Amino acid sequence: MTFRALVTNKDAEGKVSSGVEQVEEARLPEGDVTVDIDWAGLNYKDGLCLTGAGGLVRTYPHVAGIDFAGTVSDSQSDRYGLGDTVVLTGWRVGETQWGGYAEKARVRADWLVPLPRGFSTRDAMVIGTAGLTAMLAINRLEAVGLKPDGGEVLVTGAAGGVGSVAVTLLAKLGYQVAALSGRAEHAASLLALGASSAVDRDSFLAEPDKPLETARWAGVIDNVGGKVLGKVLKQVKYDGLVASIGNAGGIGLETNVLPFILRGVTLIGIDSVMQKFETRVTAWQRLGELFDFEAYGAGNVTEIGLEQLPEAAQAILAGQVKGRTLVKVR
Repeated sequence: MTFRALVTNKDAEGKVSSGVEQVEEARLPEGDVTVDIDWAGLNYKDGLCLTGAGGLVRTYPHVAGIDFAGTVSDSQSDRYGLGDTVVLTGWRVGETQWGGYAEKARVRADWLVPLPRGFSTRDAMVIGTAGLTAMLAINRLEAVGLKPDGGEVLVTGAAGGVGSVAVTLLAKLGYQVAALSGRAEHAASLLALGASSAVDRDSFLAEPDKPLETARWAGVIDNVGGKVLGKVLKQVKYDGLVASIGNAGGIGLETNVLPFILRGVTLIGIDSVMQKFETRVTAWQRLGELFDFEAYGAGNVTEIGLEQLPEAAQAILAGQVKGRTLVKVR
């Protein structure tokens, strides 16, 4: 039995390319649950995997796709039965193991999460890894003291998947949100998602650097890293909280100890890949309560097919993708 998949190969000269192929089901990796995939997402990591950048993929041929949603078609696990709808994010699926850019996937039951009541598989991928990560960050920040009445919260990389979902979730929870982006053309859509102000990244970085700058932010969700995170830390208020999620702006961190020892700033790392089952279930349940699909879907969701993924991968690495890109697998 065969199924359609976007297969990524590397030739003898090291050139990476991808194309849709018919694949034998026997080639699926080991696992105790097989899922018929309806939808997958396009994430920054997927762009790296499809282009061969970043060294995430070690073995070829490969099927990328770090998140997907679909229906269980075979299960050797007591946790899931035939017909259950499930979502997968993380666990290095799509990196070290074949992922969601295919009509079928075989994975471990522990890696899956049952869809919240009322969610379709498409809904799950509108949220995807990006939305889960945003929710994990907000949950952690609130657990250590962030409150809506504490002051303005900055979201960097706000036009991307994680950032745009973080803006809408924070606004729904009553926070005053500043949305920082390097793409000024998206300012209006960020305000429509609930941001109270839009901050231009280039202007932000052009401001003179000081060891400590004017205290502005009660909390920060940073999706960029690099110079942006370094500058953000200097502007966080006393006892302020910063969640570090991404590194699209680089893995370096140029800072000093003053924000930490003079203002008591807390920097928290957020990992969405290896989160335990209970934490992911809690986050998905809260997303089911908070996320406004209608409001977010207006201009922030794009649909493509498997064949369009190679071009889309280049676009997301170039910072040209807005919001969430969904991959219609079937």
